[in-house]
Amino acid sequence: MAINNPTILTHNGIALLGSVDSVDLGSTGATTIFTVPTGKKCVLDSVRIRNLSADAASAVVTVGQVGALTDFMGNQTLSALNAAAATGTMRPLVSATTVIGVEYTAGEVLQIDVGTASGSGAGTPTATVEFFGMLDDA
Repeated sequence: MAINNPTILTHNGIALLGSVDSVDLGSTGATTIFTVPTGKKCVLDSVRIRNLSADAASAVVTVGQVGALTDFMGNQTLSALNAAAATGTMRPLVSATTVIGVEYTAGEVLQIDVGTASGSGAGTPTATVEFFGMLDDA
């Protein structure tokens, strides 16, 4: 079936929801990446970490809403991000059973939380963090 309504494609397609440069992966703490707009619902699809300034392989992060910072992704060790300019994508993996998602509602604040800071000896790693997902009308 062809979709001839461009509004459907731009409104309901997976797109970049929010992006923050220079997220500090060498210190613990949460960084807000996206707040669900009024009148909308949001389902996250993936998280991309790019533009890495230094080795962040020992950092451990979680992703979710304020108050439940693990509801999208629990502890993720960034072991593959072991050099400047490395890029990685995180998303829940499909298995034999359905991957449960979270539908966030208007006003909910979505964050990445560094629970274990990277112990990089080559300087404090920072990166651009991007959330991708879908917005729908509430």
